Amino acid sequence: MTNVTPTILSTVSSQFVDDWLAALRALCPEAQMASLLSRSGLNADTRSPNGRVTLDQIVCLYQLAAVETGDEMMGLWSRPVRPRALQHLLTTVREATSLASALYRFSTFWNLLLDDYQFDLDDADNMLVLTLKPRGAAQVLRFVNMLILKLAHGLMSWLAGHEVSVRGVDFVFDHPDFDQDYAVIFPAPLRFGQGATAISFDPNALGPVQARSTSDLDRFLQNAPRDWIFTSSREHTQSLRVRTYLGQTGWGAATLTQTASAMHMTPRTLIRRLHADGTSFQAIKDALRRDIAIRDLQAGRKSVEAIAHDVGFSSAANFHRAFQRWTGSTPSSYRRTNI
Repeated sequence: MTNVTPTILSTVSSQFVDDWLAALRALCPEAQMASLLSRSGLNADTRSPNGRVTLDQIVCLYQLAAVETGDEMMGLWSRPVRPRALQHLLTTVREATSLASALYRFSTFWNLLLDDYQFDLDDADNMLVLTLKPRGAAQVLRFVNMLILKLAHGLMSWLAGHEVSVRGVDFVFDHPDFDQDYAVIFPAPLRFGQGATAISFDPNALGPVQARSTSDLDRFLQNAPRDWIFTSSREHTQSLRVRTYLGQTGWGAATLTQTASAMHMTPRTLIRRLHADGTSFQAIKDALRRDIAIRDLQAGRKSVEAIAHDVGFSSAANFHRAFQRWTGSTPSSYRRTNI
């Protein structure tokens, strides 16, 4: 059995964090930047074109950089977001009497702080839409567009006591080569190259607000962004349902035919639905193998041969070739630079 939590194990392309790292480099002296990357486990391999970045690395860099730069958004906005600003945001939204009211408080808070963007909140056509709009010629950074929408979704989910469903997410930037990375962030259909960046909810499905204590607030801040940046949803795309199934079964049963049968459909139907998600059965299987291997290589407790066997390869040589294709690095090299 693979016996993993597939979404939490997910990695993203190093390109996913490129503009975040660029913003940090502009904010930090060279020595400080090198130290932040080193302590976060982000090295030459993870910053290569084929490199992968784990949730732990993202969380570690976020937590270190937010404290050491004195900017809780780490250079992503033109104006620094001073320490304790997010604490005040949580204090504000937890007093809301509904999730729609919390979203309004979220937008008002950021509109008071930001110079380069503003939030609009619209409730029309049975849709609650939070839109991020530039003020003037603001630079479009993919990471900040993602992060601020995910913070809104994370806060709403925190207040609801469960992951809130999302109707859709739009991004103003063009369709990236690593678009599949966004599927582990948002539990929703995604569109790129739209007129504005926005996240939409069904107001009739939002449910009540749960009471949140000061200790709950402190825990949210201490864990940020671990608890909310990667979606825990398993149901919003066929590809994540397949990934979940593969993560809970043995590799011997991880065939297209058996997976389709487990999902009560024909192999052809499963192929068609995965194609609609922009992926394939083999791509999902390879991505899960890659992410399990990355976790185990970083842990340093298993041999390369044992990891190869655990992720379903008949030989270490075949695993070696596949891992290099996935990440641009050999397993041994990856282990040396990530432990």
